[in-house]
Amino acid sequence: MTDTTSIANRVQELFKERYTVSPTVTARAPGRVNLIGEHTDYNDGFVLPMAIDRAVYFAARARTDRVVNLYFQDFDTFQTFDLDDIQKDTSSPLEYVKGIAHFLEMEDTRLPGLDGVITGDIPISAGLSSSAALELAAARVYCALSGISWEPVEMAKLAQRTENEWVGVKCGIMDQLISAAGRKDSALLIDCRSLQIEQTPLPETITVVVMDTGTRRSGHGLVDTAYSERRRQCEEAAHLLGIPALRDCSPEVLEAHKEELGPLVYRRARHVVTENERTLKVKELLASDNPEAAGKLMNQSHFSLQHDFEVSTHALDTMAEIARSNPACYGARMTGGGFGGCAVAIIQTRYTAEFIDNVSTAYENKMDIEPQLYACHAADGVSLLP
Repeated sequence: MTDTTSIANRVQELFKERYTVSPTVTARAPGRVNLIGEHTDYNDGFVLPMAIDRAVYFAARARTDRVVNLYFQDFDTFQTFDLDDIQKDTSSPLEYVKGIAHFLEMEDTRLPGLDGVITGDIPISAGLSSSAALELAAARVYCALSGISWEPVEMAKLAQRTENEWVGVKCGIMDQLISAAGRKDSALLIDCRSLQIEQTPLPETITVVVMDTGTRRSGHGLVDTAYSERRRQCEEAAHLLGIPALRDCSPEVLEAHKEELGPLVYRRARHVVTENERTLKVKELLASDNPEAAGKLMNQSHFSLQHDFEVSTHALDTMAEIARSNPACYGARMTGGGFGGCAVAIIQTRYTAEFIDNVSTAYENKMDIEPQLYACHAADGVSLLP
């Protein structure tokens, strides 16, 4: 389990070293792992993520002017911008902070400048939503320094706008909402149309293990293009079916219109339609302490992402297969947008250490890549720390 106090102390000490005074605000915003419900969020569907005990930490102090100075410890880089002249620039972590500031000010809020230090322990580009965590940490800091009341759902929407309109990634709202509203010891079933949230306590007998394949999405622009292409294909399917979104389609209706959609668009739609059903079932199965059945549906989710949605990779397939072959594992699947990053497994808690050791060794032997596996605990959403 991550030592939150230790990392909070470190970011506060880094702040003192750089600015010679103490921060007045320190925010923590968690990453997330999605247990099931992949590529359903932008189709108005259902997702079942949990906030994890790995997070972005943002220590800050207001300035009397409108300058924002930020030191990103993980990248060892110092960057700055002026709130009176916010301009989009090349892709960098600073853009997420700029975008949050831009959209907050569009709400008739005048923000103060700030000095800040940002660090964290979420693996970058691993599909664990480090970018959403940075957005929510920035929003929490700005609100604290400006006296803005904290509304998790509204701030998640604002962070999604940052991702969509400022950064240019057309994601759904899952990542931002789970970072804003996560609950300790629980996953959250999120209805991505109504934004209704249903807390799902996780059985005490299971542990969620995140399995970082050690691969990353090569060619970020190409991946963004593939992601946008999948989204367009889903929208095309909904249009041909005459419905607002694929969330409104049943498996029976989809099969009846298979020929009209064509083979490729049909497969994309089939993943989303069946994934929504799997997500709702897994929520009920975990709530009723039936991880065996939930795990089988997680396996089905991976195969659907691999063959119908085609966003998995050899590394992700290999990791999930090795995990599933371990007797402690109930189910395993790729998690996140795909094209690299992490898989996730639910396992029997009493075998956690052996599972991590055995799966790590088997994956490294097969892929000649050293993976990182860690047990994750469901955490609360974004918060201010002492």
